[in-house]
Amino acid sequence: MIPQNFEYSAPNNLNEALALLAAGNAKVLAGGMSLIPLMKLRLAAPDHLVDLSRVTDLKSIREEAGAIKIGAMTTHWEIEASALVRSKCPLLAEAASNIGDVQVRNMGTIGGSIAHADPAADYPASLLALEAQVRISSAKGERTLAIAEFLVDALSTALEPGEIVREIIVPVEAAGTGVSYQKMAQPASGFAIVGAAARVRKSGGKVSFVQVGITGLAGKAFRATGVEKLLSGAAGSAADVQKAAAAAADGVDPNTDLHASAPYRRQMARVYMARALTQALARAS
Repeated sequence: MIPQNFEYSAPNNLNEALALLAAGNAKVLAGGMSLIPLMKLRLAAPDHLVDLSRVTDLKSIREEAGAIKIGAMTTHWEIEASALVRSKCPLLAEAASNIGDVQVRNMGTIGGSIAHADPAADYPASLLALEAQVRISSAKGERTLAIAEFLVDALSTALEPGEIVREIIVPVEAAGTGVSYQKMAQPASGFAIVGAAARVRKSGGKVSFVQVGITGLAGKAFRATGVEKLLSGAAGSAADVQKAAAAAADGVDPNTDLHASAPYRRQMARVYMARALTQALARAS
């Protein structure tokens, strides 16, 4: 199908973009990986499309005050390839490398991905495990939210009309932390049927720190706190990992669709969580 008629603007800076968004029924065009297909199906019909590709303020990766700050228009490939991200926040680089295919990674952006809030997207599991923050801008000012507050439900975020994601803030990883992102990919799209992210540290032969996130299983990604509680303080043996991973889907109503039933997704969440924890523990060692 052909999209409905719309006005198109390509502002040169952030202030111009925010002024356009404040004016009416406008949608942001970032990488276009999700919005353009929705427009072709007429599931989205904005009156005005604001293309952010020329807004260089939104395309950067820098280290500042113990955190990595990533502009919303930074592509998945740029995150995957960044020496800074790979050395200081390897979990996010690993998640980026698992997104879609080469063409998607070259065009898609981290800001566009989290603003779309697809329940099968790859970033949210890692961002939740990292306790990332999202900096949001509008013509009225700025605010910063924890990623857990930002993600509301399937295809729904805390963004208000006229607001855009400006940057994503993730902590510089502590020394000795093992990380891993593992997913069962849908073969055609590359989206996660289930994906699991893990960060683990050991001290004195015990797991002293563990944070995990899961995507694809429910309406939105979430921290699997039951897994964290069961593994924290354990030796990190194979039996410990299996016991903790068994809690991956506790308290969750799993998605069911043509790709996977709810019981299958529940079991795969346990399997891929165990794989992520096992690799993270090996890397921590």
